[in-house]
Amino acid sequence: MAESATVEIAVGGMTCAACAARIEKQLNKLPGVEAAVNLAAERAHVRFAPELADVDKILATVVKTGFTASVSTAATHAEEKERKLAAYRAEVKRFWIALALTLPLVGQMLFMFGGSGGVHDDVLPRWLQLALATPVQFWIGWRFYVGGFNAIRGGSGNMDVLVALGTSMAWLYSTVVTVLGLHQHVYFEASATVITLVLLGKILEARAKAKTSAAIEALVKLQPQTAHIERDGKLVEVPVATLIPGDVFVVRAGESVPVEVGPGDQIYAGSINGTVPLTVRATAAVADNSLAKVVAVVEQAQQRKGATQRIADRIARPLVPAILILAGLIALIGSLLGDPATWIERALVVLVAASPCALAISVPVTVVAAVGAASKIGVLIKGGAALESLGAVRTVALDKTGTLTRNTPTVTNIIPAEGVPADRVLAV
Repeated sequence: MAESATVEIAVGGMTCAACAARIEKQLNKLPGVEAAVNLAAERAHVRFAPELADVDKILATVVKTGFTASVSTAATHAEEKERKLAAYRAEVKRFWIALALTLPLVGQMLFMFGGSGGVHDDVLPRWLQLALATPVQFWIGWRFYVGGFNAIRGGSGNMDVLVALGTSMAWLYSTVVTVLGLHQHVYFEASATVITLVLLGKILEARAKAKTSAAIEALVKLQPQTAHIERDGKLVEVPVATLIPGDVFVVRAGESVPVEVGPGDQIYAGSINGTVPLTVRATAAVADNSLAKVVAVVEQAQQRKGATQRIADRIARPLVPAILILAGLIALIGSLLGDPATWIERALVVLVAASPCALAISVPVTVVAAVGAASKIGVLIKGGAALESLGAVRTVALDKTGTLTRNTPTVTNIIPAEGVPADRVLAV
């Protein structure tokens, strides 16, 4: 049987642990495929048997599940960063627009006290409230409808389903009350505020994810982007990604602490040549060099889940359907026992407030941030499980002379035998 292969997939469109769990489930259904999806890093680490599956099939499965997917390599990190930065800026713009439309709705609540029969007097006309809340609901909040539709199409629910369903019911209920002129409270401020606050949460989450990937970006920057290879006796500058084993390239002089090398010695990508130009023959593709392997180790470490993250994932997966069932029971049973409008309002509160987002993102973001911060100072941690185990460590014994020490023996104490002068021992 052929050896297994691995591929790192950049996944877009995940909003909570339910999304990551759904992708994992679909990928692991494929013959010969073993996948782990990290929500915080927005990555899927996939090991597969080449005779049973291939990269195209894996990518197609992720896309069919309702998300975007592309192969992640050192060469694509810059492109991914630009794409995420553009999406982040667009989200920020939408947030400020949503905030401007929502503030008048929230502001009127300061004056809505003292009404009779549990119905407060509106400061803003209800038609104006409808006009302010509608673009927030269906323009700013369109992403939640798309995400919810993709989740349902994939056979499960996620946070987008809760947000879209809860805010839509609040908006629809309020619109019916407004159009029919009923003497009931409207909840335009609730639907608009939830969408605005969830969007703010998405922005903060995106910032946290960006910070966790800073260490990997720093490693990638060490990788030269171009090389000067010999062709027909001339030096030609080409992208390093085009180098193949056997190509001869020249390393120009720079500044660094010199290490003497000669014919036949091995050097590594990212090294700086100290004095004169150096002619080198490539022995591996750029994706297989030592620096790329270090980047891969850090990325794979971020994918490994510890016990805490696995518990959080297990809780978050059934949470969405449980919330939907609970809200439905509250509305149904409450309506049979009392005022239907009151119990429908309470069901809306459950849908809007009970989101698994914080639970789903907190653990993986913490793990990724810790692994990334450690890699900055030269410490590679093999994922969340190793990080959790490290918390219980009280004593560390090291035997790495020259790696963790100065590589130079030093006398710290002299304890001579009885009758032997200390200076004689020191002299020896």
